[in-house]
Amino acid sequence: MRRNGKSWPRWARIIVLVAVIALSGAAVVYIGARKPAPDLPKAVPLEQSSPAPALSTSALRFERVDGPPRTVVRDERGAVVATLTDGARTATIIGPARTFKDPKFTPAQIDSTVWVRLLDQPWVAGAEQAEWFRPWLDRVRADQSPDALATAMQYVDGAPAESDAKSVRFRGDAAFGPVAASGAGRLEQSDFQDYLGVSWTFPDAGTRKPKPAHSGALDCSGFVRIVYGYRLGFPLLGNNDAGPGLPRRAYAIAESAPGVVLVPNRKQRVTDYAVLQPGDLVFFEVEDADDQLDHAGIYLGVDSTGHHRFVSSRERANGPTFGDLGGTSLLDDGGMYSRGFRSARRI
Repeated sequence: MRRNGKSWPRWARIIVLVAVIALSGAAVVYIGARKPAPDLPKAVPLEQSSPAPALSTSALRFERVDGPPRTVVRDERGAVVATLTDGARTATIIGPARTFKDPKFTPAQIDSTVWVRLLDQPWVAGAEQAEWFRPWLDRVRADQSPDALATAMQYVDGAPAESDAKSVRFRGDAAFGPVAASGAGRLEQSDFQDYLGVSWTFPDAGTRKPKPAHSGALDCSGFVRIVYGYRLGFPLLGNNDAGPGLPRRAYAIAESAPGVVLVPNRKQRVTDYAVLQPGDLVFFEVEDADDQLDHAGIYLGVDSTGHHRFVSSRERANGPTFGDLGGTSLLDDGGMYSRGFRSARRI
């Protein structure tokens, strides 16, 4: 190596060589540090979120509460996981948030994390110690198939129709019922088998055929029966007597269906809303029926306006709705249904 025509001393050449090697190493390190960062996980939409992880038995806490007697299941943070009521098969499970809408009849909506599932048998205190309980809880916490509330929404205005392998339409926008042939202006009763267009054999009433004119129609108790009975598997009766299933008429369901009476019919307006949970059945006297309960619905919870709202099949809306046509679907606003709210039951 030469500088100005003269050779570099050997010691100078050695220093330059070492410096070049050092700079090359630094460049390699720098270039390595410029590698693209790995892609970050993307947020998963709520409706596609992963099932709730299983909790160890030791992480769960079981709390007994009264009014009505029930078991509240909490996780290690104290958050509610499930609520199971003594004597009832309906259980509430906390899961992914959902929004229910009925835009033709109300701007209000229901935002809820409560999912309503059916136990195979009525709950009893201490059943969390049974072998079946933990597998059942893990299964329903991971289950995102339609529960009682989502199933009820499958019959409101505009709900898409779907048929089974036998071409029976089991879901879709339901009517209330055709006008009676007598010309009295009253709507005849339309039960779930009328909606389906199939015959049904009841344990107490034998086989009943559907009324062709009522195809696709559900009255208020028929709506409750198709949701909890035909779709979710709760036993069904053909008559109105007490028995191991849901009777046919609204008053009979209120008085004698299996489950727990949350609010008995004292023939006065009910204002105890705190006792209710989504999925409970609510009953009304709205047509001056001599103190007989003549309307039934399914409680949904508190809506986006802060009111207690229910869904039922009604004449003015021509089928199931939680809207406000012909009276608000509220328990606490002083409207027609609110004034006629008489009883509640958890089945």
